[in-house]
Amino acid sequence: MADDLNWLLRRLVEAVPNTRSALLLSVDGIPKYWYGLDIDGADRLAALASSMRSLANQVGTTFSSGGAEGVRQVITELNEIILFVTAAGAGSVLAVIADQEVDAGILSYEMQRLCTQVPAVLETPARYQVAAPPSNGSR
Repeated sequence: MADDLNWLLRRLVEAVPNTRSALLLSVDGIPKYWYGLDIDGADRLAALASSMRSLANQVGTTFSSGGAEGVRQVITELNEIILFVTAAGAGSVLAVIADQEVDAGILSYEMQRLCTQVPAVLETPARYQVAAPPSNGSR
């Protein structure tokens, strides 16, 4: 399975000119699969992308009239690169680094297409069980 996801990430990077790397991570910042990064780069990018997603989620919770419905995409433009962080499935995030010259619309489209083509594969189950709230009257 890992080879299949690495292949999909490689295909995404190679399909869109000026794209450098792609990383699939859990929402809590654990790198799962990556292309175009070494292990240290994957760890760092996973931590940063998870933080960005969390920050954007808090903005939605605080300022959206309908409450937070989840982060769809966060784009950060820097001097030389653009970082795209997209919800990839339940509990998963897709982060992509590209050069400034990338066609952001095409890259965003390809990222969304990847996430809708294989959503079940991209899901990351929670690492711990959440306790169910006590039922009424039980103490």
